[in-house]
Amino acid sequence: MKRSHTKGRMFRRGEAGFDSAVLGTSFNARDPGRRPDVVVQANDVADVVAAVKLAKAENLKIGVCSGGHSWAQNHIRDGGLMLDVSRLNAIEIDAANQRAVVGPGCQSGELNAAVARQGLFFPVAHALTVGIGGFLLQGGFGWNSRQRGLGCENVVGLDIVLADGELVHADENENADLFWAARGSGPGFFAVVVRFHLKLHPRPRAIGLKVQVFRIRHLEAVMAWADKAGPSVPAFVEFQLVVNRKALGVFSHGIEVIAPVLADSWREAREAVAFIDNSPLRPKASLTLPLLPLTLNFMMKTGEKTLFLPDTRWRADNMWMNGPIEPMLPALRRIADTQPPAPSHALWLNWNAPAQRQDMAFSVEGRTYLALYGGLRSAADEARHADWATARIRELEPFSAGIQLADENIAVRPARFLSDGNMARLRAIRAARDPDGRFHSYMGTLEAGGSAA
Repeated sequence: MKRSHTKGRMFRRGEAGFDSAVLGTSFNARDPGRRPDVVVQANDVADVVAAVKLAKAENLKIGVCSGGHSWAQNHIRDGGLMLDVSRLNAIEIDAANQRAVVGPGCQSGELNAAVARQGLFFPVAHALTVGIGGFLLQGGFGWNSRQRGLGCENVVGLDIVLADGELVHADENENADLFWAARGSGPGFFAVVVRFHLKLHPRPRAIGLKVQVFRIRHLEAVMAWADKAGPSVPAFVEFQLVVNRKALGVFSHGIEVIAPVLADSWREAREAVAFIDNSPLRPKASLTLPLLPLTLNFMMKTGEKTLFLPDTRWRADNMWMNGPIEPMLPALRRIADTQPPAPSHALWLNWNAPAQRQDMAFSVEGRTYLALYGGLRSAADEARHADWATARIRELEPFSAGIQLADENIAVRPARFLSDGNMARLRAIRAARDPDGRFHSYMGTLEAGGSAA
């Protein structure tokens, strides 16, 4: 969503400006058809407390929006109160102690720029305008997260407004149940985070990008090579493939091998991506670029301008995978053959999750990741390709280890995103902390554990 510089206010359904206030919270140009009864654009924490108390007084459910990058537009619900916290975007940095306190409406590009000026780093979202609030709640698959951990693992505390309007702090010692639940529950969190307390890191000295591009006829060979090479790729390399109708350099259907690097030295960085230059597939590549020194800000801006175009109707779906890629190659070919026009794209990501994570709600991931993003620029394209992402992922469900909430589509295709034990624990905490069900939960019905709504 575009950052608004006007003072926030309240809109009730039917008032002038109501629809703009609702749809303006979403970067997705698709109108889901749902409408709340009330929109509150909070200017500060006091406005958040007042909005929660209003919802209680009027018996309204609450949906929360920080940056509006939910593909499924989870925050736009029928009925209830939509609480827009995008204006809570302050950033406070304690460079000496490598800590920051940020509002949920702070955008990833803003936080990256602020910490970079101090020579520090946080694993922000890959897209410039993603709000920190939703990003951290769903897990936070950010820059260098394979090495520095998920965004939510770098959250050391939260300031939270509960369902009764009380403002509390949560960390591993105080309100530890809320601290556990907030890290990975995403749109199922049952309170409003108004400030995140973050752990920062020294900034990598060598940040760059390695790119190689193949025409689409080489899809199976490239994906099989990438799947085999992935486990040995260093954690500070974000090795991925993007299937793009307008691939870089060839300007036609192709596979972009993309490897951002965040290393301690250029020598280390060059050695880490040498496997791309030394690949037996290199003679088939249409384009191979050297490792290019680039800032994160440049990569974030470029990605947003080329892949996530404005005025686009988006539909996405995803899955984690643990098995070898060979049995999936026919279905992956079908993904490419049926791919809608750009900016629609498919992402394969080398992840290789660590054996152990912190104790938190987040609990489902895998060795590799596949996400499909249907970016439809016209009503005709939407009518023709609206089900592309979900239909193709459905064909791959036998190979799925679950999904991640960043690219969720559970209202249409229910899928597992928490372990069964963590889902049960989350429900128990919700029952204790939000006994009246004041906050909307997940859209749809889950395969594991029954209804989440």
